[in-house]
Amino acid sequence: MSKNQREVTVRRRFTEEFKLSAVRDYESGTHTVLEMSRLFAISETNIYNWIYKYSTYNKKRVRIVEMTESSSNKVSELQKRIKELEQIVGQKQIKLDYLEKMMELAKEHYGIDIKKNSDTPQSNTSEKTGKR
Repeated sequence: MSKNQREVTVRRRFTEEFKLSAVRDYESGTHTVLEMSRLFAISETNIYNWIYKYSTYNKKRVRIVEMTESSSNKVSELQKRIKELEQIVGQKQIKLDYLEKMMELAKEHYGIDIKKNSDTPQSNTSEKTGKR
C-alpha cells in the first residue's frame, strides 16, 4: 500500500429487529454471547451493549456471568464418580482377599508356597539338559 492510500473499513449496521432477536436468543439460553459472536462475526462488546440496552432484566453496571455448568451439577457428578471409584476399589479388595486366602489354602493343603520369597531357591530348569 502506498502512503496516500488508506484501507477502507467496512462498518456493518444492524437493524433493531436483529439486535432484539439476538438479545432474545441470549435470554432464552439458545446461544451464549460467545456463540453469537462467532456465529454472526460480531464483537462480544457489541452484543453486551445490545443486552444492556434491550434486555428486560440485564442492565448496565450489573456484571453478567455465563456459567457453562452450574456448580451444583458439577458437585453431584463428582460425588457420583467418587461412589463409582469406591465401588471399584471395594471389588478389587475383595479379589485381593480371595487370592490371598487361596494362597493360604494351597500352602495348608498342598504344602506349596505360592508367594514369592527372596530366600526361595531358584529352580534348576535353566541347567543344560545334555541334548545337542
